[in-house]
Amino acid sequence: MRVKVLIVEDSKASREYIAAMVEGVEGIEAVVTSSGFEALKLLPRHRFELIITDINMPDINGLELINFVKKNPNYRDVPLFIITTEGREQDRDRGLALGAAEYLVKPFEPGSLEELLRRYLKLP
Repeated sequence: MRVKVLIVEDSKASREYIAAMVEGVEGIEAVVTSSGFEALKLLPRHRFELIITDINMPDINGLELINFVKKNPNYRDVPLFIITTEGREQDRDRGLALGAAEYLVKPFEPGSLEELLRRYLKLP
């Protein structure tokens, strides 16, 4: 059985890059969307084991999305990663304070994402 990971990223290139890395880990299926609004529509229809989001997006930004997800009883305990270009300490602190489990700054080492996915999803 494959676990589902939701990727919310408005940049097509970043979305495809992250999805390729996620699906490169055996046992994971990536579901991608380009906006926070679309992500909110997908959450009730699927069971995601992990969510990856950017911060800077049109409509609902990543921090607003995290806030919503962490208030939803079905997703409160689902690990959430932020992958963003925002590298300032205050951005990182805010994302983690809202409930993100991990905060990666673009560009990041592909191996670090794979390692985090395996650890949080308890994959070999």
